[in-house]
Amino acid sequence: MSRAEVMDVARKNPAPGPERKPSVLWALGLFRSELVTVLRRWRTLALLGVLAAVPVLIGIAVKIQTGDGGGGRGGGGGDGPAFIAQITNNGLFLVFAALAATLPVFLPMAVGVVAGDAVAGEASSGTLRYLLVAPAGRTRLLLAKYASVLAFCLIATLAVAASALAVGALLFPLGDVTTISGTQISFADGMLRAVAVAGVVAASLSGIAALGLFVSTLTNSGIAAMASTVGLLITVQILGQIPQLHAIAPYLFPHYWLSFADVLREPVYWDQLVKNFELQALYVAVFGSAAWARFTTKDITA
Repeated sequence: MSRAEVMDVARKNPAPGPERKPSVLWALGLFRSELVTVLRRWRTLALLGVLAAVPVLIGIAVKIQTGDGGGGRGGGGGDGPAFIAQITNNGLFLVFAALAATLPVFLPMAVGVVAGDAVAGEASSGTLRYLLVAPAGRTRLLLAKYASVLAFCLIATLAVAASALAVGALLFPLGDVTTISGTQISFADGMLRAVAVAGVVAASLSGIAALGLFVSTLTNSGIAAMASTVGLLITVQILGQIPQLHAIAPYLFPHYWLSFADVLREPVYWDQLVKNFELQALYVAVFGSAAWARFTTKDITA
């Protein structure tokens, strides 16, 4: 069911009438409608374009540097994100370098914009009231919106990874992958690791997605919700870098984001990965519940 069909149902049935329980297909249609609405926005397409451009810039910069004879300086001296030193030997490492470069700021900022606009944007445009009249219920609508934000997390991550893989294949050789542990795995196994890394990165964004959705239920201004979510992201990132606040760092949602590097060990190190998943699940539970409590009791006037 498209957004237009949902709105049409709402306009034709303004009175609540007898309560009807939507079918599973109706719920899936609502999710599809929300996801299509998100992906059709020019703002979303621009965000995906910027994310896809980051690996291109990294790849070109590394290619220029190696072309000038500057690529043989070993570990990179900390001049860039992890994995950059290995890109010249294997273009697949551009995927890992691009994700490491975009995860601290660009990816979560894009997710924060989409999540912050999820409910507040509907309220500011005057469509939220009509959506709630349709036989979905506030809980199902909120779940559909959060599911669409999670889908965007995956799509945004894959946009970075796919762009990096294409650029890496064009500019650098591909072959067996040397893991962080020093062992070699086949290119096919390396591709599977790259897919797993993308999945871990997408899952790592679920916490900021839940936080953004909660902020979106607090206001009727989409711009205010997006700005607040991005502002919270920046604030948390700053707090995590202050030595005096080291004790609270493990409880901040970005703390274990770069644990995806452990997927490239042989064998895989699960300790930090599991902590990351547990922390993101905690944020989803807390802020998802807060968003539900706020949204289900909120007076919808727009």
